[in-house]
Amino acid sequence: MTNDIIIDKITPGSRVIDLGCGDATLVARLRDDHGCDVFGVELDDDAFVKGIEKGVPMLQTDLNSGLAELPSQSFDFAILSQTLQQIDRPLDLLNEIFRVAKRALVVVPNFAHWRIRLQVALRGRAPVTDHLPYEWYESPNVHFLSLVDFRELASQGNFRILRELPIIGDRAVKKAYFANLRAHSALYVLERSAPELPHKDLTQQEKTVAASV
Repeated sequence: MTNDIIIDKITPGSRVIDLGCGDATLVARLRDDHGCDVFGVELDDDAFVKGIEKGVPMLQTDLNSGLAELPSQSFDFAILSQTLQQIDRPLDLLNEIFRVAKRALVVVPNFAHWRIRLQVALRGRAPVTDHLPYEWYESPNVHFLSLVDFRELASQGNFRILRELPIIGDRAVKKAYFANLRAHSALYVLERSAPELPHKDLTQQEKTVAASV
């Protein structure tokens, strides 16, 4: 269902890269149904082979090493779905994404969901839910974040949040009350921040004109 939500946000015919694409199911759909020019990045051997078998161009690499092998501004959209929390330095990767892509669609789990809070409060143990099915000792997640945490992270990067879409049940909700409590995950549409214009000292003539207006 998350794939459907992501596909709905991508313009047909776009150049799309999926970072941590698994077996490339999502980008194969974008290629076949949306006419997108797609590329997948995956580390796992089995998933990488399955992506190749789908005819998707693939790069096998560890995202923790960055995106140096990818040319600048070569994609319209980058997808990072349920992967950011597994990255050692997530802000570094997000900043690097905007060297290679104009926009990014990032899906993150919400560790502040009410079921997680309830399990921790009542059981005193690391939570296991339908959307976070791993026991603590086998989880690939190395960071635990909420919607509030992601907003704070974005304020430190070279990008800005265009849209925050909390995912409640199987729907992405544009406006949701108590989203940080109710959403099991969220989709963020991000774009590169506009560069600041360099400061220019006014000449005496410009100051005189400005004062007269």
